[in-house]
Amino acid sequence: MGGKFNFGTMLAHQFGTRGEELAVHIVVAIILIIAAIAIPNLLRSRMAANEASAVGSIRSINTAAVTYSSTYPSVGYPSNLAVLAPAASATSAAADLIDSVLSGGTKSGYQFVVVANGSGTPLTGYSVNGDPVSPNTSGTRGFYSDQSGVIRYNSAAGASSASSPLQ
Repeated sequence: MGGKFNFGTMLAHQFGTRGEELAVHIVVAIILIIAAIAIPNLLRSRMAANEASAVGSIRSINTAAVTYSSTYPSVGYPSNLAVLAPAASATSAAADLIDSVLSGGTKSGYQFVVVANGSGTPLTGYSVNGDPVSPNTSGTRGFYSDQSGVIRYNSAAGASSASSPLQ
């Protein structure tokens, strides 16, 4: 017996001509078992990466908001995400402080919204929320921050100023 071992040939000897078909079914079953183990881990890794990206995006928005209020003191903090968007020439209407993807409001499975706190000019506060586009698929936690710069999170629903600070 000097040849190579062939699982299909061995099964063909024991089970007849259907042996090779049985070997293919066994290989497919093994591949499906491996996939069933690997895919949930991949999805958890992707959600963790999306959440890390969301925190980074909120930090970028906070930095842009402080820069905006320093650059345009008569306006104060930004009233919405669009005023931080890229522009050919920076103005208080489009300050060119964040990238076009983030200024569009959706990035890495999260939706971002900036809202002015208070009224009048200059605006003395803002808040930013980042929530998963598809809860439990693109992320599990919602994030919140305001002019204090503290990023907060909530696992159950959208985060607010009362939510736990991110460590």
